[in-house]
Amino acid sequence: MNFTRWSARLPGTQRRAAARTEDSPTALPSEGSVPAARAERLSDAALLPVVDELPVREVLGRIPALVAVVQGPDHRLAYVNDAYVAAFGVRPAGEPARTALPELAEIGLLPLLDQVLRSSKPRTVKSRKAPGGRSYTFTCTPVEVSATPEGSGVLIFAADVTDHAEAAERLRASERRQRETAVTLQRSLLPQELEEPDDLRVAATYHPGGTEAAVGGDWYDVITLGGGRTALVIGDVMGRGVRAAAVMGQLRTAVRAYARLDLPPHEVLQLLDGLAMEIDANQIATCAYAVHDPNEGRLVYASAGHLPILVRDESGTVLRADEPTGPPLGTGGWMHASGSIPLGPGSTAVLYTDGLVERRDADLDEGIASLERALAGATGTPQVVCDRLVRSAGVTADHDDDVAVLVLQHPARTGPDSELFRNAALELLGGVEAAPRARAFASGVLTSWRFPTDLHDLGVLAASELVANSLQHGTPPMRLRLRRTDRRLIVEVTDGDDHLPRRRRAEPADESGRGIAIVATIASNWGSRRTPGGGKAVWCEFALPRTT
Repeated sequence: MNFTRWSARLPGTQRRAAARTEDSPTALPSEGSVPAARAERLSDAALLPVVDELPVREVLGRIPALVAVVQGPDHRLAYVNDAYVAAFGVRPAGEPARTALPELAEIGLLPLLDQVLRSSKPRTVKSRKAPGGRSYTFTCTPVEVSATPEGSGVLIFAADVTDHAEAAERLRASERRQRETAVTLQRSLLPQELEEPDDLRVAATYHPGGTEAAVGGDWYDVITLGGGRTALVIGDVMGRGVRAAAVMGQLRTAVRAYARLDLPPHEVLQLLDGLAMEIDANQIATCAYAVHDPNEGRLVYASAGHLPILVRDESGTVLRADEPTGPPLGTGGWMHASGSIPLGPGSTAVLYTDGLVERRDADLDEGIASLERALAGATGTPQVVCDRLVRSAGVTADHDDDVAVLVLQHPARTGPDSELFRNAALELLGGVEAAPRARAFASGVLTSWRFPTDLHDLGVLAASELVANSLQHGTPPMRLRLRRTDRRLIVEVTDGDDHLPRRRRAEPADESGRGIAIVATIASNWGSRRTPGGGKAVWCEFALPRTT
């Protein structure tokens, strides 16, 4: 805005200007006076020579920024201002920059001077820390110096940005601390050590994504259900940061609690879906829950919006468990269903989160197909397979998403190892005469397995009590199954009635109710569950003595 032009229109302005003109010793004669607008143009024109005639050295010497001028291909020092001297001390004129300005050489600015001379274009380097600890942004501009033989040079202008650099570093440090907090929370909520099932070998890995505080809610778990069965879980809470990790921890804890009920996979997800809505209606999570029973040789699973489980059989063929899949947890109103996929001896299964296969520049199906190809050629222990799959997917430290992978193998045991894993079953036909047949069968099997006398007697007693309980309270078909692993003996009885037994205190006058109490007392563990086709299974297990 031109204040001279506006002030000329204010009342009294002309009178004050005339008075100043009369009092001025250099005032023009009144008859030679000109209109105000013309006087304004004359005053503007009179200022121009004053600006042009300002000495450059005086201007550069007064500004707070650091200024230096170098000349020629050797960048010989021609000038430094007072601010530069105050920052780095007196610098000898005429010396090459490498000698005269060692601080520029230390921060790697000398090659930039060569670029400016060659290209005749300015260059800027942001926030470089100079000797002394302060940070500067350097701008190098080509200049023409006609009075010198070199004829060209570079003006170095350094603005002090220490406050900005320190603020940015504090912000980065805060982000690192937040990320470390989120990663620590995430890792503390994941299982510190995976449970080791008798019949499976498992391994898992977790890679937090990115370098910011953007840890997600990926999780996995392995839960031994008893009776030789194992639950395997993997999930992903949508969102980033501490909140997603906290929700993940609540869901993982709930899964472990629901798994102890030994429910079918789809019922576990049904319960988890309701809980997810209570935790946070706006927080959506995906989850796959699977149960492995070595007696069935299959993996029974249910999926809530999660990626399909992959299984490689003993021949190397990879199967994809696509169906059934329901919507993510927290959406409500959906009845989940269970499916199954073969998992016999020699098979390997992989459960994973989307960070392993999803890329912004590729379709998700392409990522899953690539993982299938990698799994088809991956051999070795579960941990080796896990690491190979992560490497084949190109997951690095700066990967932009969390990655969780859970690998399980059902080993094909041969030779002496196979003797440690045995099965025997008896169909319980007839009435009360089935009980003595069951006792005789259990005694013969346990003797052939060369169990110690005390363990043999406990196993026969448990089988007798479970069979008697089934004969009294269950319905056909009934079956007794004995199974041994390298760590335990499992006794299981199935029948067609779905009423689950419970342990209770029998009164002295009661004629029944003591069988389960006896089993719970002598066994290491016991439990019951409903079977998929209707009916129930009641089991108990005994820990085998460790061999030295």
